[in-house]
Order: sequence, then structure tokens, then C-alpha cells
Amino acid sequence: MTICAPATATGGAISIIRISGPEAISITGRIFSKDISNAPGYSLHYGEITGVDDVIVSVYRENKSYTGEDSVEISCHGSRYIVQTILEMLCRNGCRMAEPGEFTKRAFLNGKLDLTQAEAVADLISSTNKATHHMAMSQMRGGFSRELEQLRLQVLHLTSMLELELDFSDHEDIEFADRTELKTLNTKLLSKLQALAESFKAGNALKNGIPVAIIGAPNVGKSTLLNALLKEEKAIVSDIQGTTRDLIEDTVQIEGITFRFIDTAGIRKTTDKIEQLGIERSIKAARNAQIIILLSQQGIPFPDISELEVDGKSSPAIIRVLNKCDLLLPDSSYLYHRQVMNQDIHISSKTGAGLKLLTDALIYKAQVPHISQNDIIVTNVRHYQALNHAIDDIKRTQQALADNLPGDLIAEDLRQCIHHLAEITGGEITSDEVLHNIFKNFCVGK
Repeated sequence: MTICAPATATGGAISIIRISGPEAISITGRIFSKDISNAPGYSLHYGEITGVDDVIVSVYRENKSYTGEDSVEISCHGSRYIVQTILEMLCRNGCRMAEPGEFTKRAFLNGKLDLTQAEAVADLISSTNKATHHMAMSQMRGGFSRELEQLRLQVLHLTSMLELELDFSDHEDIEFADRTELKTLNTKLLSKLQALAESFKAGNALKNGIPVAIIGAPNVGKSTLLNALLKEEKAIVSDIQGTTRDLIEDTVQIEGITFRFIDTAGIRKTTDKIEQLGIERSIKAARNAQIIILLSQQGIPFPDISELEVDGKSSPAIIRVLNKCDLLLPDSSYLYHRQVMNQDIHISSKTGAGLKLLTDALIYKAQVPHISQNDIIVTNVRHYQALNHAIDDIKRTQQALADNLPGDLIAEDLRQCIHHLAEITGGEITSDEVLHNIFKNFCVGK
């Protein structure tokens, strides 16, 4: 079936309508003033969509188009009426409207992209900073796919050697796969897989924003600090204790890094059930945060982290901040000359004094690596889960080698590893439901 959809947002000077499928060229020809039935690929044609608009039609031939099918792009004026009229004309002549991500889905099904590259298209469109752009570009250009293919070939080699032994099972003394070499290669594979999986923490934080929970007693200025960091009145500020009952969240970029700030309810003992629910959510936010800003002011103790029950295995970085310093000294210029990393930071959320020190500390604590377009960073939960399954397979293989188990049992774990690596690129995906879940969040024209 031939599909069509707008590939650009409405309201601009120019809009592009994309058509793909076996009849893309012939259907477009029925509403276009010029004959493009024999037009070569990568050719542009100026003419008229009869009675609607003067347009430029771009022709892309099968196997050399984005989708791997005959494709056409119509560049017209950006009027909503013009775009809608052309789409209706295309549908009357045999097209149907594309589903979200259907163009990229067809590119995958036609072998133009593997699944990691297809997913990178969505990441590239939604990239919000230099790091996320570089990660998406690396993945879209096949960097992650090539790394996985090298790992898969290594596992396949090991599996082949072990399975060859099964063909000579009558000769118990024959070993095609040297067990010492197997252990060495297995260790190297495990190290590479773990390095990829460990990159997910940084990749996920860069993609979705580094979560920062602002934790403190009531009325120490948490909401005022959030507003100061966001440079807008996001949270309600009041002198009444317990004003913040729910989490307030927003993101901001600081020197190219996206931080996701979470303003929480003040930590205190209370009999108010609704406020208590807010405090429980504050504790949960602290557990899930990568960085915690512990906020207090002169005369009020910092919250006890042990009471927040933060998991020690993934303890967040802590920044201790004393707020409302403008109430202590009229001249707060000295605040900019204090060291950031090893002592409390003094700020005034109201005047902005010391906020540069706080943002410097956030960047330092985030420990974001420099990302280039050649770096391979895992950002997708699906990929991360598959890598962890592959790691489990390799660990079982290690144990089987240590226990001198038969080659067929070792080979089975290696086959499972190959399966999980292939799942990432889509080499063994046949489920329409899995593909639907991947492409459903794409924009319609992509």
C-alpha cells in the first residue's frame, strides 16, 4: 500500500508531503501537471498541483530512497489548507495516511536501516543538546550496530567450534575449541558487554535529563531556588509551611547539559495526611535522583540522608547548600570566591548570589563524559535490557567452563547470547507488537 503524510510541521513558509510505496510516482503523477512516470531518481520537477499550488516534486527510486520503495516528496507552500487539500487528493487517488513512524518502519523492513539506526532517527529528531545529538548521530551511522556485529561474530565463532565437537562426539579426546582460549575470549566479551551496559547510566541521563532532587525542611527556599534555576515562576512560593504537597518538575540546560530539577515537599514530622504523602514522594525522588541538593539556612539543620533511605549501591551525589544568605550580610559578593567542591555553598535564591557556584557544582557532580559522534553510548532501555541478558548468558558460560561442563551446554548459553545481541538490531524480531511499540511514538511524517 502506498502511504502519504506531511513531513513538516504546519504553519511554516514551506511544507513537505512525503509519499512512499509501489504507486508513489504514478499516484503523484495523477495530480501533478507534468509526466514523472519515467523520471530518474534524485530528480526535481517544477509544476502545479492542479488548481491548488505551484510545487516542486522530488522523485526517489526504489532501493535508493529512505524507505527502500519508490518515493516522492512534494514541496508546497505551508498553508494548512494547501497541505490538507493535497493530502486529500493523494488519498482519493489510492494513498492512505501513514501511521506514526511508518516511513522509518518500512526503511527497517526493507533493510535500509537496522533497528538501532531506526530508533536513532527518533532520538536525533528529539535531541536537545550537543551530547544527545552526537549520541544519536553515532547510532544512526551504525556505530553501535558495528560494535554489536563484532561481538556477535566472536560469540558465533566460539559457538561454531563447540558445535563442531558434537559432530565428533564418538571421539571424546577431540576438542576443536581450546578451553583456555574460550575462557580468555569469554572474559573479553564480558568486559565489552559490561562497558556498553554501564554507559547506559550516562546515556540515559543525557537523553532524559540528569534528575536533581531539591530536599530540605519546610520554608528554606526550595521552591524559590527552583524558580531561580528555571528563571521562571514555576513553583508557588509562600511563608506557610507545607505549601508544596506534590512534586514540581522541569528541565533546564546548563552549559549544554540537561538537568531535571524536582522540587519536593519539606521534610518534617506532620499529622497532615496529604502533606505526609508529599513527604513520602520526596523520599522516593531522593532515591531516584542522581544528584541531591540538600537545602537549608542558618539555624536549621540539614536533613538526615539516612532517614531518606537512599540505596547505598547507587547513592546520589550530594550538594549541601545554605540559602537566604542575603539576610545575613548585605554584601554577598564574597560568595563568588568560595570553593565549590568540598564545603557548603552559600547562596541567596532571592538575589541570585552564589547561584553560579551552585551550577558549577552541579556540572562537576554530574560527571558527564565528553561525547563525540564516534563514541558508543547506550541510551535505549530496550538495548540496555538485552545487553544485560547477554551478560547473564556469558556469565553462565564462564561458570560452565569453570565447572568443565560439556560443550553442548556451553554452546546453548552462547546461542542465547547471540539471540539477545540480535534482538537489539532487529535481526531476529518477527513480532508485529514489538515493532509497533518501537515506532508508535515517532512523528507521523517520519
